[in-house]
Amino acid sequence: MAYVDLELVKKHLNLESSFTEDDSYLESLIEAGEENIAKDLCVTIEELETIGGGSKIPAPLRHAILLTIGTYYSNRESVSSVRLQELPRGVKYLTSLYRNFSL
Repeated sequence: MAYVDLELVKKHLNLESSFTEDDSYLESLIEAGEENIAKDLCVTIEELETIGGGSKIPAPLRHAILLTIGTYYSNRESVSSVRLQELPRGVKYLTSLYRNFSL
C-alpha cells in the first residue's frame, strides 16, 4: 500500500510532473521508503496507518517517508565524499514520535 504517491514525491523532490524518466525508480524508492519507516517502528507497512489511532498514516510519518525517499534519490551510492549532516528533526525524530519503546 502506497502512503505517498508519485505526484507527491515529485513535488517533494522539486521535479516537474512532466519528467517521467525516473518514474519507475521513484516508485521503487516509495516502496523502500515505506518499508524503511515500518521496519524502524517494528510494524508492518499495513500497520503504519493505525499507529496514530486513525484510518490514515500520521502526517509526521508521511513526511519521514518523503525525507527517506529524498535521501535515497539524492544519494544513489552507499558512500559519499561529501560530509552529510543529519537534520535535527529529521527521520529519526519523526519516527520516534510513534515508536513503541516497550517492544
